[in-house]
Amino acid sequence: MAKLSIKVVIAGRTYPLSVNESEQDRVLKAAEDINNSIKLLQKNYAVRDMQDLLAMTALQLASKADKGVTTETADFSSIENSLSDLLNALKD
Repeated sequence: MAKLSIKVVIAGRTYPLSVNESEQDRVLKAAEDINNSIKLLQKNYAVRDMQDLLAMTALQLASKADKGVTTETADFSSIENSLSDLLNALKD
């Protein structure tokens, strides 16, 4: 399967990724969902710290994902790696 180099913007930061062609739409949709969740949290709560917003978004998305998929069949390693990279970038 062909690998694509794409860039996604999450919380105002651009992240270059290499994904399989079949994953591109799903990754772009996930980035969009994350950004929408952050905007919604900013609108509804007095939280302004981006690390807090990302953590709250991760919790929301993980709890939603858990409703439909068991952890035995879900591979969250790429999500965990991306979130870890985001948190490390925010600390710098």
